[in-house]
Amino acid sequence: MPAAATHRRLLIACAIACYALVFESFVFFEVPGLGLGHFFYIPVALLALAGGARLGLLGGGVATALYTLAIVATPRVPTRDVLTDATVIRFITYSSCGALVGWFANEHRRHVEKLRELAERDFLTGLLNVRMFDEALARRCSTARPFLLLLGDMDNLKQVNDTHGHSTGNSELRRLADVLSQAVEPGDDLARVGGDEFAILTEVRVAEAGALCARLRAELATIASSSS
Repeated sequence: MPAAATHRRLLIACAIACYALVFESFVFFEVPGLGLGHFFYIPVALLALAGGARLGLLGGGVATALYTLAIVATPRVPTRDVLTDATVIRFITYSSCGALVGWFANEHRRHVEKLRELAERDFLTGLLNVRMFDEALARRCSTARPFLLLLGDMDNLKQVNDTHGHSTGNSELRRLADVLSQAVEPGDDLARVGGDEFAILTEVRVAEAGALCARLRAELATIASSSS
């Protein structure tokens, strides 16, 4: 999504700026015991939020390298401090922090995507739900471009449910949804708008509508004969 990509680019840009700011602050103001190197955790976390665990881990390595370089470039800090256990600990903590924050960021994005899918998709068939179909219809109407609306329902669904159970009826609905999904074009909007009702929004011309409906009927007749 464009907004998400822009947000990630902004986080990466902020992380780069923060790296530079912390590095310069360290060189100009750091004295033994002040601890300005701790501020490298901020750009590490920003990179992790932007790109996940791997980028967070990489950010930890960058922070360690800049921390080491800053010690060498700072006259008030002895260069012997580079070759101490503290530098190794910095690398471990920077990288661990980046990986951990990145992992949680990935999990958060995954859950948000799942919630978005649940909000936009029919739970049984995976097709667009009524709300998203209404949005798609309104979007097409706002463009003032011609489009075709096809509506249809599944015959005898109640009889199937009463005779064979709702699990069988649900399976038939999923089969019907699969056939319709394969029949429509990539730019079409296919939705389940009722218990046994489906709708298709397509940009085919009116002259082609008859051929499209005939093709759909033929494909649906195939699964109808296999179910009987």
